[in-house]
Amino acid sequence: MEDVSLLLTAASSGDRAATDRAFSLVYAELQRIARRQAARNDHGPGATSLVHELYLRLARPEAMHVDSREHFFALAARAMRQLAVDHARSRATGKRGGGAEDEALDAIADRVGADGNAERLIGLDQALTRLAALDPDLVALVEMRYFAGLELSEIAQITNRSEPSLKRDWRKARAVLQAALGGDESTR
Repeated sequence: MEDVSLLLTAASSGDRAATDRAFSLVYAELQRIARRQAARNDHGPGATSLVHELYLRLARPEAMHVDSREHFFALAARAMRQLAVDHARSRATGKRGGGAEDEALDAIADRVGADGNAERLIGLDQALTRLAALDPDLVALVEMRYFAGLELSEIAQITNRSEPSLKRDWRKARAVLQAALGGDESTR
């Protein structure tokens, strides 16, 4: 089997065939990620559309500056976040957050998209942007966990970190985001 990391390195230098081959090797994983995201968002694009949009964003030579499979999936998770937020912004109407009740991050995760609540997703995106200034690793974890729908065990394999360490970081990220979103961690 071909090494995705080697193909991604070749793709970074503009090798279009390597880009296409790398995407074909990770296509099934990207489809799984996109299905999870599409399932959360009844009003958004389907899984295949998400993967194609993801491909269009990542297949450009300037976007393919990746050095590993881990880096590629981190970029894919970030692109999935951007796609979800872009779609939410296009659906958003009215004043953001007007009359919104405080709720835990897990509840927001369950509700975003399912009830068409674009404002909550936009708020989450803004909170993640603020968190990125403090701890970009936590943001990457949230992107992989929430936007890419990866389990902690999968993230551990991708990032070569231990699951207990990721669990601690996940709890920390949730607490910080819940505070930023006005939620009470005791409500989860």
